[in-house]
Amino acid sequence: MRVAIAGAGAVGRSIARELIQNGHDVLLIDKSPDSIKPERVPDAEWLLADSCELSSLEEARLDRCDVVIAATGDDKVNLVTSLLAKTEFGVPRTVGRVNHPNNEWLFTEAWGVDVNVSTPRIMSALVEEAVTVGDLVRLFTFRQGNANLVEMTLPADSPYVGKPTGLIPFPENCALVTILRDGQVYVPDPEQPVEAGDELLFVVPSDVEEDLERMLAPSSHGG
Repeated sequence: MRVAIAGAGAVGRSIARELIQNGHDVLLIDKSPDSIKPERVPDAEWLLADSCELSSLEEARLDRCDVVIAATGDDKVNLVTSLLAKTEFGVPRTVGRVNHPNNEWLFTEAWGVDVNVSTPRIMSALVEEAVTVGDLVRLFTFRQGNANLVEMTLPADSPYVGKPTGLIPFPENCALVTILRDGQVYVPDPEQPVEAGDELLFVVPSDVEEDLERMLAPSSHGG
């Protein structure tokens, strides 16, 4: 997969390293000469250019990219980059970094953003996750599908502790995607049971979140 990342700061470089480790081709784009540091990510391609300029994106051959990540520290730049990537180059998937929570509502399909990643929201979600068991914590929103990635730590008094996932009547349109237990990742096949303290990650529409919460943690949510 070919991925272009607008913004070669600490965030962009970290994403690039992770993607390269996973076998993807990465292009880092930044308009600041001070940010062009190929020695920091030697296996990436580097381009000194303004991702808000159509000519720069043509030079970057965005039409050959599978994903564009707008990861600069400026929300305006991230929105314009996502919009150009989607409308001018038909990039299949765009990811926009949200720096200021007041701007999160802008990061939608209307601006060409398929997935927005809000650093403030994720940080607050991690704080909530550390202190809540049996509550859903929304990690981020998939704009294209009007669905959310949510996490719940299964409480010990859940009626489904010890039950295989295939026997749990999850709400319609709710998908259990991962079980995290003792630092290990488990694929939620129908035979895999869930245990107290498991971190369960779901993709679920907003209007189903409360039903899921009540089902898995009825003592906390009046199920």
